[in-house]
Amino acid sequence: MKKDLTAHFKKSTLLPWIEMRVAHQSCACYEPHSHDEFSFGIIQQGTATYQNRNASYHIAQGDIVTINPNDVHSCNPNAGTWSYSMLFVDAMQMGIIQEDVLGESRRDYVPFPNDVERDERIRRKYLHLFQSLEDESDVFDAEVALYEFVETVMAGGALKSIERRHDLPTLCWVKDKLLDNFQQTQQLEELANEAGMSRYQLLRAFKGQFGLPPNAYLMDEKIKRAKVMLRAGEGIADVALQLGFSDQAHFQRQFKKKLAVTPKYYQSHFVSK
Repeated sequence: MKKDLTAHFKKSTLLPWIEMRVAHQSCACYEPHSHDEFSFGIIQQGTATYQNRNASYHIAQGDIVTINPNDVHSCNPNAGTWSYSMLFVDAMQMGIIQEDVLGESRRDYVPFPNDVERDERIRRKYLHLFQSLEDESDVFDAEVALYEFVETVMAGGALKSIERRHDLPTLCWVKDKLLDNFQQTQQLEELANEAGMSRYQLLRAFKGQFGLPPNAYLMDEKIKRAKVMLRAGEGIADVALQLGFSDQAHFQRQFKKKLAVTPKYYQSHFVSK
């Protein structure tokens, strides 16, 4: 097995039971092996042969690889180099999330249904999840992103329809709590417990009622309020602090995602310096 000096490992600071791995232009090859964790990731450059148990796949840029715990596998570049990112998720924690998503009590985790995924929805969910973990700025967003990734992957297999109805006042209470506590770091489990739902039920019900999951709804409202504050001439650092962003850089990234311009550029059109 050739040593891979291009690989970098990091434990998530937001969800510490997730390990992150990135390899850039690697030519290392791996013998068949297994992991105790769930592992999944995306091919960013190059092509490779992926062997999982008795199945073999040709994978290329954009393909999502999923590996269940204890599956003996190998994944090696066909020629030249390849680049990829991977996440390794504790199997017990994944089982808890799957139990919530599937709406049934289980003693163990549910294997992911496919070894390779090429669905654009799954690709987008994975990239959002990895970016959220890499940014290290919003645990609420990372939690929701993980739930949405698991939901999308499991939709092709064991996922059952969960359309339990919840009354509007309960969801309005959740929305009001989000909007009344901009500076407070929100916890998905705490919101769900107080609403009398599971975490997954809250995500589904809230999105059904308001069009966005609670983390995205909160971020959308923060950016709308930031625009008002910037037009009034408030300093960018003060706006970031008042709206509960982890730092000014986090605020600027989120603002640019929504408006495609920086807060400073936006403000310059309304405030004379």
